[in-house]
Amino acid sequence: MGNYLLPLLTAVARRAKANFVQKTRQTEAVQEQFLLTLLRAYQDTELGRHYGLREIKTIEQFRDRVPVLPYSSYESYTERIFQGESNILVPDPVVYINLTSGSTGAKKLIPVTKRFQNSLKRANLTSIGFLSDALKVRNLKFGKLLLTNSVQLIGRTPGGTEYGPASVGVLRMGKFLYEQIFGHPFETLLPGDSLTRHYVCLLFALRDRNLRGIIANFPMLLLRTCDYLERYAEDLIRDLEKGTIASWLDLPPTVLSKLERQWSADPVRARELQEILNAEGHLTPTLAWPGLSFVATARGGTSDFYFQRFGTYFGNTPIFGAVYSSAEATFSIYPDVDTNGSILAIESGFFEFVPEDQWTAAHPKTLLATEVKVGERYRLLTTNYSGFYRYDIGDVVEVVGFYGSAPLIVFRYRRGGILSATTEKTTEYHVTQVMQALQQEFSLSLEDFCITLSESIVSPHYLVNIELRPGQTLPNPQAFLASFERKLKQANTSYAVKRPNNYIPAPRLRILSSGSFAILRQRQLERGIPDSQLKFPHTSEDRQFLTGLKVEQEVRLPEDMDEG
Repeated sequence: MGNYLLPLLTAVARRAKANFVQKTRQTEAVQEQFLLTLLRAYQDTELGRHYGLREIKTIEQFRDRVPVLPYSSYESYTERIFQGESNILVPDPVVYINLTSGSTGAKKLIPVTKRFQNSLKRANLTSIGFLSDALKVRNLKFGKLLLTNSVQLIGRTPGGTEYGPASVGVLRMGKFLYEQIFGHPFETLLPGDSLTRHYVCLLFALRDRNLRGIIANFPMLLLRTCDYLERYAEDLIRDLEKGTIASWLDLPPTVLSKLERQWSADPVRARELQEILNAEGHLTPTLAWPGLSFVATARGGTSDFYFQRFGTYFGNTPIFGAVYSSAEATFSIYPDVDTNGSILAIESGFFEFVPEDQWTAAHPKTLLATEVKVGERYRLLTTNYSGFYRYDIGDVVEVVGFYGSAPLIVFRYRRGGILSATTEKTTEYHVTQVMQALQQEFSLSLEDFCITLSESIVSPHYLVNIELRPGQTLPNPQAFLASFERKLKQANTSYAVKRPNNYIPAPRLRILSSGSFAILRQRQLERGIPDSQLKFPHTSEDRQFLTGLKVEQEVRLPEDMDEG
């Protein structure tokens, strides 16, 4: 079925893209129309009546009457929706509730309606349109893709509404659409066990040598998929040759039965993969799928750190950002591959930008989409069909250009990820830039890193916690730490100003034992964070975050050793 529906989907996506591009030439009008239409639809909800949405006729009236609010201000409302009450934040029936991962903060409940879901589908279709056109220019093909996200629900609310991660809701409610572009049956996403799910997804996808894309929420998750492919290559090829599904997998009988009905041996493909494995000594995505055209994953933030390892597995395969979104909103759509700038999703929400000089204001003055300046950073506010108004998610974005009259934005960091020994405000973006440069300078590959503070409350120093990739060594760790210090001063001028005279003590390097970050990720999973939603923090003010991990070596700078 998918063989003839895929071209139809691509045609629809290109039309959605063309419509979106047309609207980017009228950003101001499109944004105003979106807001006023939403206010009319939501005016009789409980929160709509509270803010008097019925009387609001202009953007200025909206900004005057409705305050900028974080999630905590909505929590009592979302709890009532969870219990089954209606017409609280949204006028439409709630068909699903997004439960955020909690990997970078407290978990949140986000009501999802068909109206909200349709706005997300439109953005996803538009991104597919951009991707298919970008690939065509490069003589590459759009086609079937591999995705390993779970579609397991967490449960049902007392009111009977299904709830779980946002990606689960998207996949389950858009099942027909996504079945057309998966290179494996939808049922392969049913297993709750991560290894089992990855294995069966890879097994079915390997049967199709013409797979075109691989997609994951975050770059770290793509690297994990590559690790599974490499580690279980022999088992996968054996199952492909014999038409079996490994008996050691944690597959519920009902799921196994569904998969077995769709599975059969392919000895020719198995022999091809075995020859590649014998010749190369390992199996990577580009070796398994020679026609691989793209990988799709989050860009911006800390992604570039992980992209440094992509060449090993993906060569020069283009990297596509798809959409920049969260459980609460879709913020932007990527217009091309291998670019960090994405177009504000002007059809999916009404957006405001808080300039840096307003970040501490109780009632910040905001700019509209057409008023922002290239090179400036802003906190991003959204008003959309989830029923949140002027919602401050805490994301900081940088404007890098314009597409028509719509801004091109890059996610830089989440405000909660700021590290301060005094008031220097070192962000994830700062330290990610530094660690990327250090890997290049020292020809080094890190498994991962996290910058934390020492336990001293009065005068804490930075702890640079790193784990080396297998087979990697760091002959001169003190030079590495000294270079970290220099580069952080260049990246964060506030840190550079406060380091002299020991306003901030000298940093220390901690080389963690192999497997340390795997332990941290397992701890996150045990907290109930879905594996496909893991966002690993690279700065943390939680002094207990790395408790229990083995430190192989702690390194100080000479000035630090002189002092103590």
